[in-house]
Amino acid sequence: MSIPGLQDWLSTPQGQYVLGWEQAKVEQAVGDIFGFHAVQLGLPECDFLAASRIPLRLCAGDAGPIAVACDFRELPFATGSVDLVVLPHVLEFAEDPHQVLREVERILIPEGQVVVIGFNPLSLWGLRRGLARRRNCFPWNGRYLSVQRLKDWLQLLGFEVNRGSFGCYAPPLRQERAFSRFRFMELAGDRWWGFAGGVYMVRAVKRVAGMRLIQPAWHNSRRRAKSLAPIAQKNRRLLTHRNEH
Repeated sequence: MSIPGLQDWLSTPQGQYVLGWEQAKVEQAVGDIFGFHAVQLGLPECDFLAASRIPLRLCAGDAGPIAVACDFRELPFATGSVDLVVLPHVLEFAEDPHQVLREVERILIPEGQVVVIGFNPLSLWGLRRGLARRRNCFPWNGRYLSVQRLKDWLQLLGFEVNRGSFGCYAPPLRQERAFSRFRFMELAGDRWWGFAGGVYMVRAVKRVAGMRLIQPAWHNSRRRAKSLAPIAQKNRRLLTHRNEH
């Protein structure tokens, strides 16, 4: 899924500002996730799996420096075969974002994790999008998803959100010098209006109903022996009583 205007935007002060925050947060989010297979869907210009400890990492998409060419609505991966999926600005630019999430849920193993990055509609960036005269330019040409709506979708698919962050509180300016004047808003934003960051990162884990941890056999044997102990003591008392009479 190629996004028109994305590559040019990444080289602008806006793009560098957003990308810097996103890469730092995703690096923290994926650093403690283990497994064998990790997939990044889209945005191949940026390696969001660089900090992952998972040995087999690849990027899938329909253009650019990708390892797998595919349609995100029908991912070419086996069911329950992937440990981690990263979605950088995929859902707000997808024709059917809910179907993309369904496919992500399908390919993830039980307890597998997904990391979603998106633009926050309840922010200065969301306001700027609403006032934009040219809606065909990135990033104003997307359909921004609120974090609450994303959480609802994830919950319906059996995910449990276990981490989230907001960032990029400065307004979407065009000049790098202007961004430096608003650096104070990053510190103030986390403290005073944390929900109003221009970008968010959400990490969720796939839960499977009915799964339970299989205990070692010796553990079950010890528990069984403990439960039978009162019965054995009662039998010994009955035998002793009969012998006395």
